[in-house]
Amino acid sequence: MKSYAIYDGDLDRGSAIGYLFYYEKSQSFIIELCEDLGEWDAPLLFQGLVRKKIYTVSEDISLMWVKERVIPSGRQNIGSILKNYKLKEYSEMALLSLSKGRCSQDNCYIEEISETDIPENIKERMRKNVRECFPTEDKQLVCMFNDNTVRKVDLTKLVDKYMDISYVLKNRKLLDSVKVGVGGYSVVFNESIKIQVSDLRAIGLLLPLTANDFHNFVYRNVVNTTKACDTLQCSRQNLSYLVKEEKIKPVICGSKEKLYLKGEIERVLND
Repeated sequence: MKSYAIYDGDLDRGSAIGYLFYYEKSQSFIIELCEDLGEWDAPLLFQGLVRKKIYTVSEDISLMWVKERVIPSGRQNIGSILKNYKLKEYSEMALLSLSKGRCSQDNCYIEEISETDIPENIKERMRKNVRECFPTEDKQLVCMFNDNTVRKVDLTKLVDKYMDISYVLKNRKLLDSVKVGVGGYSVVFNESIKIQVSDLRAIGLLLPLTANDFHNFVYRNVVNTTKACDTLQCSRQNLSYLVKEEKIKPVICGSKEKLYLKGEIERVLND
């Protein structure tokens, strides 16, 4: 992740108005605005958000802000422009960095900063993001957050706001496709249906567990094939037979390795 402070040269303030985060692997942008930014001091694209006291700018709107400030990919002479800047391919971030985010619409610009320069209140906001998630058998979603809290989310309560969730609830394969979105700002189904972290936290039922509890469980209670064979004092062939006879059920079946619950292995040992 690369971090940039956003400044506005038209404002009489020496501090940033917000922070731009670029996630290199997914080539995605997220903007966090400062909470002391007034509605009429915010860039035009963000004024409606600031009016509602929303300071975390979603991935799609953040990308819109970036695209306002770079040469569009469909420009007729884009090949010559990239060659002139010694760029091998089109990249919003590369072009944004070259111009320092300046454009003719306003006097905003960006400066790259280190992670240690990100203000603590922005870091605290990011600690509320999703760390891990998984669906339950009753079609709810368990989300573990960076602040070590865990919430169980009833997805039916989000159908009115996210209409596509109705399709997710009807299709187990879609539900199981869930993963954490860029920077933990959302969860994503089928690479396209996104639920923002603010909504997950708003309706999620706080569980009396922590994210570390789940990690400790996995660390202490999930074993690989070698450990399972050592515990049972049997060969891999014998273990495969037990799996085939459904006396042991792997929790994960990989192409080269399987993972098992330690308690189930010990139960078979003691039977």
